[in-house]
Amino acid sequence: MIGGAGRDAGAVYRRLAPAVLGYLRGQAVAEPEDLLGEIFLQVARDLHRVKGDDLDVRRWVFGVARHRVIDQARRGGRRPAPSGEAVPDRAAPDPAEPFDSELLAGLAALTAEQREVLVLRFVADLPLEAVASITGRQVGAVKALQHRGLARLAEAVSPEARPAL
Repeated sequence: MIGGAGRDAGAVYRRLAPAVLGYLRGQAVAEPEDLLGEIFLQVARDLHRVKGDDLDVRRWVFGVARHRVIDQARRGGRRPAPSGEAVPDRAAPDPAEPFDSELLAGLAALTAEQREVLVLRFVADLPLEAVASITGRQVGAVKALQHRGLARLAEAVSPEARPAL
C-alpha cells in the first residue's frame, strides 16, 4: 500500500523503483540508474500533490518516468554524450537484470510505440487504461500496439513462433 494522505516517498520508491528501472532499461535509456534517481527526486518533491489511490500514484510515477525518457532522448539528439572509452561488444551479465540479451534484442526489434506499451503493461504492471492515459492514446490503440508488439516479440525471440515459408 503506497496510498493515503501522508504518502511516504521512501515507500513509493521501494514499491515502484524496480519496475521503473525495468521500464527505463526496456526503453534502452543510457544510464538508467542515473535517470531513476532523477525521477525519484521529482517524485519525492511532488508526491504530496498526487490525489487518488495506489494505481493513481503508479500511473503518475510512470508518467514522470515517460516524460524524463522523452526529455533525455531530446537532449541526446541535440548533444550526443562524448566518450573517450572503447565501447564493449556486450555488457557484462547482471544477475539482477530483469531482461536477458535475447529479450533486449527482441525489444529492439519493436517500434518505439510497441516497446513502450509492452514495457508499461508488463514490467510496470499497469492496466490498459493507465497505459492509454500515460501515452495519450485510446485504449483500443494500446490494445492494438500490445497485440502487434507481442507478436513481433515472439517472432524475434522464438524461432518456432516465426511463420513457415
